[in-house]
Amino acid sequence: MSRIGKLPVAVPAGVSVTIEKRQITVSGPKGNLTWEHRPELAVEWREGDRQVVVRPQQNDRQTRALHGLTRALLANMVEGVTQGYEKKLELQGVGYVCSLAGGVLTLRVGLANELRRRVPAGLQVECPDQTHINIRGCDKQLVGQFAAEIRSLRKPEPYKGKGIRYVGEQIKIKPGKSAT
Repeated sequence: MSRIGKLPVAVPAGVSVTIEKRQITVSGPKGNLTWEHRPELAVEWREGDRQVVVRPQQNDRQTRALHGLTRALLANMVEGVTQGYEKKLELQGVGYVCSLAGGVLTLRVGLANELRRRVPAGLQVECPDQTHINIRGCDKQLVGQFAAEIRSLRKPEPYKGKGIRYVGEQIKIKPGKSAT
């Protein structure tokens, strides 16, 4: 049995959990999330304890792996609707700027054309200044995926460190050819 999977997920007050067949819906102050779990597992909502418990139906290798995964995803859903998730990006480089207008994020990052990306539904994106991007939402996967897509438009290069990076990310700078 999975050490992570056998732990119950505590649900704080103000968060409601509904389970219909395999469809799990978690609602809280930050939003609503819905997810369908695998048939190899049984998910049970205990109203009195305010806990969600995941139990495996079989004892094979894949079910044991899905046991811990399902519990972790449910815990992320509960945390997302109560506190939310946030990723911060920064642009490093001369002339690198970002702006947000009408749900479209516009980036000028040293390429011939401006790059434009539409903000997905369920995310709040803001640009407090021209070199920082804050991405917030209740879905951990959606926040991380959008931040990774923005970062992949211009990854930090290893010689000067120019590009889009996460705030606090350390880039290992290589010495140039004159350092020999």
